[in-house]
Amino acid sequence: MSAEVTTIDLDACRLTAPVESTLTQADALLESTFLELSEALDLAASDAPGRAAHDPGPLGVDLVGELAERSRNHGKRLRPMLAHWGWVVAGGDAGTHHHVVRVAAALELLHLFALIQDDVMDRSDSRRGRPTLHVVAAGRHREAQGLGDDCLFGDSVATLVSDLALSEASLLVAPTPAPVRAAWRLMAVELVEGQLLDVTHTAGRRRDHATSRRIARLKSGRYTITRPLQLGALVAGADADVVHRLLTWGDLVGDAFAVRDDVLGVWGDPARTGKPAGDDLRAGKPTVLLSWAAELLPECDRPLLAACDAGELDDAGVEALQHAMVVAGVRERAEQAVASLVDRAHRALDDLAPEPAADAALRGLADAIAWRSA
Repeated sequence: MSAEVTTIDLDACRLTAPVESTLTQADALLESTFLELSEALDLAASDAPGRAAHDPGPLGVDLVGELAERSRNHGKRLRPMLAHWGWVVAGGDAGTHHHVVRVAAALELLHLFALIQDDVMDRSDSRRGRPTLHVVAAGRHREAQGLGDDCLFGDSVATLVSDLALSEASLLVAPTPAPVRAAWRLMAVELVEGQLLDVTHTAGRRRDHATSRRIARLKSGRYTITRPLQLGALVAGADADVVHRLLTWGDLVGDAFAVRDDVLGVWGDPARTGKPAGDDLRAGKPTVLLSWAAELLPECDRPLLAACDAGELDDAGVEALQHAMVVAGVRERAEQAVASLVDRAHRALDDLAPEPAADAALRGLADAIAWRSA
């Protein structure tokens, strides 16, 4: 299948009246959340000592404003879309729609939390075509000649903003039914565990296929595809059999999402991804692609892998390893794996047999997710 599917294709999956209504209501809920947070801070400030003389100073951060601005600069919105379609497949009705809106809004904030912290851990300079939060904050610290380490300041600001995103996401889910809250909790712990495994295995230079797949599924596929779908279905009161079938489809598409994510992390076009190409190679990430590279690269290219493990690849080394991985067949294996996963996902939908609109939407999303270029 062609790899030319882009964000436009994902937009086409989104722009149907029912999904758009869910997303619009989720945005409105987020805006009301930001307003409530601002009002809470104003109330707290009104009781604080020295309130008349309060001055945020040259390095003051508008906590809620920063959270709101970055939330509005959203990406493909896969998670809320999948929550919506999980709800539809499970027979969701008007009486439960307000809960799926809550889940959709919460997923946006959880994703923002994950992105901000991921950027700090990966030392990423850009996200969605703009400077990352920790980079912006560190730059302001340097310009103001602030006290202490500028990078630590930037990391601290980013961590605190992301903490608020996670806290508010959890509060949005709090009024939903108990099975939804239980699935949310599992998703959150999977995400954090996946990120932790990524950090520890990168530092430990451990790279094996099974571990790489586990990391990718926990930190990427599950919280992007499988759990949002499950959350929507649980809002609708789905029985165990429907949830199990959705989880099967979700893990297949989630694994395809993760492989494509790794491909874009090595060979993606920065103009489309909003991030520099080759970052995973510079960092020596324990990705599935690098586990395949360890199997397939000839002896003459092994020094490139050793430099990758040591975190010593310069730009020329990254380019050389990118080329060597293509020649050795790593990229072709990735494309074959994605194609196989999508084919299996489509067959799983045959077994699930959702109503026609949901069936078409999920098939379209699977294709767009797997063959995206951003």
